[in-house]
Amino acid sequence: MSALRGSELRHKYQRFIARKVLFFLVMIVGIVALAGVAITQGSADISSQDAYHSILARFFPESFQSTAFTDMIVWDLRLHRIIMSIVAGMGLAVAGAVMQGVLKNPLASPFTLGVSSAASFGAALAIIMGAGIIGGQWMVIGNAFIFTLLASFAVYGLARYKGVTPETMILAGIAIMYLFNALTSFLQYAARSEQVHEVVFWMMGSLGRSSWEKAGMVLAVLIICLPYLIIRSWDLNALGAGDETAASLGVDVERTRVVHTMLASLITASIICFTGTIGFIDLVSPHIARMAIGGDHRFLLPGSALVGALLLLGSDTLSRVLLAPMVLPVGIMTSFLGVPFFVYLFLRRKREEH
Repeated sequence: MSALRGSELRHKYQRFIARKVLFFLVMIVGIVALAGVAITQGSADISSQDAYHSILARFFPESFQSTAFTDMIVWDLRLHRIIMSIVAGMGLAVAGAVMQGVLKNPLASPFTLGVSSAASFGAALAIIMGAGIIGGQWMVIGNAFIFTLLASFAVYGLARYKGVTPETMILAGIAIMYLFNALTSFLQYAARSEQVHEVVFWMMGSLGRSSWEKAGMVLAVLIICLPYLIIRSWDLNALGAGDETAASLGVDVERTRVVHTMLASLITASIICFTGTIGFIDLVSPHIARMAIGGDHRFLLPGSALVGALLLLGSDTLSRVLLAPMVLPVGIMTSFLGVPFFVYLFLRRKREEH
């Protein structure tokens, strides 16, 4: 009897794992297929065949030919933007999943801690006042990155004063968010109209400022942070059972909450300093992954990353083709896609309650 029960459990576990592997494979195939479509879309008049030949010619120059114009469009304008959308979507989604696990709140995200408001203030300070620690073309990027990290440390400092709990971190984040919103509004009030326009455009979020160098920097941050988060994902599972239960299982609750929050903030800062504010990816992606493969963070984190990459790549592709040759800020498109999803979640929860 015990052998039969063990065989049944093994079979259920195999199906449990197979479902998640299938989900990962479907997401990877979807990302590759969508990237193949995205490389062919744009206002430049080049065919799909020319776009693919441009990529293949870099690796197989003896078998494929391409023109300088096509190479410029594909390699200098489109391909690094596609890579940036994939890595940025992965980073924002993982950061959102981590924050939801740390704060035990399905509506939590790094932006809950005021990092978006802090980044906007840093960018506005550089655009309007011309003030920044880093000069030149990196001033806006440097300011956004530094103020995002400052906001994270400020939230931690305020929460530490009253005890690092989900409630104190959320309240501290709200306070920081309103502070930086007020400072940004003050700068906009005192600025010239063209400066205000530039700040507002930055806050909408766009992948048009991407480059191979910037995409490489974001990828490097993910390579550093993601393995640790996935390795320590069991700690997030333990936190979900309650702080006392997690502590009884040997988890250092406060240290786990602080380290995971800081890593999520670092990932978010490394992305939005280049792209501006891109909302909803960090909120929606973990929900979709959780609905598909469950809440085990060992699978939820990589699953959220794949969903986030697919969503942001799809949003950016739509933003380039809907009103071509005009390109919409991708932050607008992610909001359009995110709002219906949350309405669906709201209606679904209402039905479940009844």
